[in-house]
Amino acid sequence: MSFATAYNAHPKLVVVIVIDQFRGDYLERYRDQFGEGGFRLLLDHGANFTDCNYDYANTRTAPGHATLFTGAYSNGHGIAANEWWDPQKKRMVTSVEDDTTKLVGVTDDKAGASPHNLLADALGDELKLATQGRSRVFSLSLKDRAAVLPGGFAADAAYWIEPKSGAWVTSTYYRGDLPKWAQDFNSGNRTAKYWDRDWKNTKGDVLRSTAHHKGKDGSEAGFYEVIGSTPFANEYELEFAKELVVYENLGAGQATDLLAISLSANDILGHQVGPDSPEMAAMALALDRELADFFNFIGHQIGLANMWIALSADHGVSALPDAAGKFRIPAANLGAGKLEAQINGALTAKFSPGYAASYIKFDYPLAWLDQDVFAAAHIKEHDAETAVGEAMKQAGLVRDFFTKSRLAEGKVSATALGKKFLNSYSPEGGWYVMGVPNLYTVGSATGTDHASPYTYDTHVPLAFYGLPFRPGTYRTHAEPIDMATTLASLLGINAPTHAVGRVLTEALAPTRHQENGAAGTESNAERAPR
Repeated sequence: MSFATAYNAHPKLVVVIVIDQFRGDYLERYRDQFGEGGFRLLLDHGANFTDCNYDYANTRTAPGHATLFTGAYSNGHGIAANEWWDPQKKRMVTSVEDDTTKLVGVTDDKAGASPHNLLADALGDELKLATQGRSRVFSLSLKDRAAVLPGGFAADAAYWIEPKSGAWVTSTYYRGDLPKWAQDFNSGNRTAKYWDRDWKNTKGDVLRSTAHHKGKDGSEAGFYEVIGSTPFANEYELEFAKELVVYENLGAGQATDLLAISLSANDILGHQVGPDSPEMAAMALALDRELADFFNFIGHQIGLANMWIALSADHGVSALPDAAGKFRIPAANLGAGKLEAQINGALTAKFSPGYAASYIKFDYPLAWLDQDVFAAAHIKEHDAETAVGEAMKQAGLVRDFFTKSRLAEGKVSATALGKKFLNSYSPEGGWYVMGVPNLYTVGSATGTDHASPYTYDTHVPLAFYGLPFRPGTYRTHAEPIDMATTLASLLGINAPTHAVGRVLTEALAPTRHQENGAAGTESNAERAPR
């Protein structure tokens, strides 16, 4: 490795793959079944950190993606959840919705999305600043939050899908219309080949069908709902990513480009069937083949020796409570709708007997407080949050809780758990209470979820491929915040503004001047299968 930096396009391209809801143990669990060129490109020819855990409690999609690319936790980047209560709008808002923008790529006049809620900049922003805009930054996902947050403020574009049709969209925050290649992709009806198909495992067993059917509301079920929980959705994303690489000429400029791809299908399926189901195993093996195809494509386009790849996930997932219960492990499905009514009933009895009120919105284990309703009962923030936390605890929903006001003052016990909740704090979102869930307890009535501070939710992969990385399995402790810091250091640019991760020096190959002029060891790219 010589003195390669982003300034002179070494590497030409950095690709970051984020797999939504991909637990850290999956790579080892399925390793013997993986083929060549997919996950094993990173496992056999890259640096793989097996003990990578988020050091916070709010293991959700939006915080996870923000954490990976800012190198900070929620107390740095401000994204504490996928959605929260907005005191001004008096409703729940998503982490990226932005009423000052419009969607681009659809005919209706819906509000768009932007990174305006981020309180820190991201890796792509520092890349843009360092190269005076010569670097190009793109991100994509089925989900808007998983596309917008990785791109940071300065992304050339972030792309996600319109859920019903599967058409790719962006926001006026980035551009006024879709580029011609993206318009052509949508008008080419690329979704058609994924409908009315059977998803089969390697043995030929049918796992799911993408046949047209009615959704829960009686209307025709859309792309996200039907195809989103199959490997066809990952294939569709990577198909779009290939077009983006070709038509945006990524890796062909005078500075390093960045492409972030967040693959959503694993999460959509995982919520339904849990981490230990045959479908999740089949999904992992299908994704392995799809990544092998994508890495082969991008290798031919740019050359594996000219690019770096990083792989991680935004969170893990709990075992299905029924599955955990079979081993006498305490576990439960709670049912979020009933929980919200239960807590509001307890608060009504306490503060406004005879006058039912909606004091909270519940996204287990977080409660978002409507401060206007509490104000009408003359209850201040500290007392309101404490009352909500106590109601959650007395109902047996959580084992403990942390209030926003308490976190803002840093008043938590000096324990590992206390630190996780301090790292989860954000000044955004009005009043709130973060519950400490019981083990393997999820808010949904069926299926499973993530949002706990426990290892099944915090443990994710972290692996790198490229010339600077010394191949091997590393069992030293790492965190997702280390990804942006490590990549920034190797690119020769500033780390993102609020980054607190460390440079993973144990996995870096020595530079040539460190080898006293020696030719150096065989590179990752030379070891890689041709």
